[in-house]
Amino acid sequence: MGAGYRWFGRPLLRFQDSEKAHGRSLSLLRLFSSNPLTRPFLKLLYKPKRSLPVELFGRTYAHPFGLAAGMDKNAKALLGWEATGLAFVEIGGITMLEQAGNPKPRMFRAPHAKALVNRMGFNNNGSEKIQSTLEKHFSKHGRPGVPLWVNLGKSKVTPLDEAPVDYATTMERLWSYGDVFVINVSSPNTPNLRELQGDEGLKSILVACHEVNNRCSSQADHEKKPILVKVAPDMTSEQLIHIAQTAKANGADGIVVSNTTVERPENGHKRDRSVFSQQGGMSGQPLKERSTDMIRTVRKATGEDWPIIGVGGIASADDAWEKLAAGATLLQAYSGFVFEGPALTKSVVNGLHKRLQTSPHTSIIDLIGSSSE
Repeated sequence: MGAGYRWFGRPLLRFQDSEKAHGRSLSLLRLFSSNPLTRPFLKLLYKPKRSLPVELFGRTYAHPFGLAAGMDKNAKALLGWEATGLAFVEIGGITMLEQAGNPKPRMFRAPHAKALVNRMGFNNNGSEKIQSTLEKHFSKHGRPGVPLWVNLGKSKVTPLDEAPVDYATTMERLWSYGDVFVINVSSPNTPNLRELQGDEGLKSILVACHEVNNRCSSQADHEKKPILVKVAPDMTSEQLIHIAQTAKANGADGIVVSNTTVERPENGHKRDRSVFSQQGGMSGQPLKERSTDMIRTVRKATGEDWPIIGVGGIASADDAWEKLAAGATLLQAYSGFVFEGPALTKSVVNGLHKRLQTSPHTSIIDLIGSSSE
């Protein structure tokens, strides 16, 4: 099925607007997974046969591979993602207020580089509507069988000095539904958002979110939810280390490395150049080495006890192996699913299992950070 997608599905996508193709694919996944007759076929086709358990945040993840934020902003296809065998799913980015995002077109594919450029601008239904969506889903289907992560963004109209309230309000509305919350201060497509990666901005957001976490956990008589910070790749190693150490010192439970980049490949294929000339954040294969280097840098700076979630350019088991060996505890993909299709999860997980059999490592846990030691 993976080969079928590459030979037939992916070429057809070239003739469609990238955002429309994304929406249609999401609708199809929702359609097939909502039908109890077709849902088992999704599992049969795409769910990995192997288990590579990872213990994190008090949960057992079936394997280290999950869905990155941006793919399903409004939680439309939760049953579908679970059926395809992902170990966890991150929805969003979700902002306090509903917003349309930036003008279209705003998503572009560079097929030769296997990269995407987007300037979506946190388009989403807003925290109130998504709260209602999740409530309806949970009432009908129960909690998802895999951990549900929630990516928190800032509403465009919210001034930077009011950002803590914006993030905290969204977290409070969705606290009961999310298992892990990710503070996104690194999207390049919301004006000045990356300024919140600075000391005072990041500290104030973490303080506000911790207050929500404490209050909600007390009211629900439930343990607190992990809070992570997602960082940008467009910084020096010194800046990255400082941000990571600041996040850890202020109670962040881990870090997501990394968001999209505003940089572009120097020698791209001529057919990709028009895409790379577009404004926005780039994801996919050209980001792979940079994000892996960042993982290694954070691991050395913060130690092996602080979880790192690796994302950026994962399109194969070998890509996943490199990020785990660099120090990532869990992994996520977005662009990889666009170019490799829904069989990517099975390919990555089964490939990791196969490679483990011929390696000196006894488990995924043993592999994590092995190239950084």
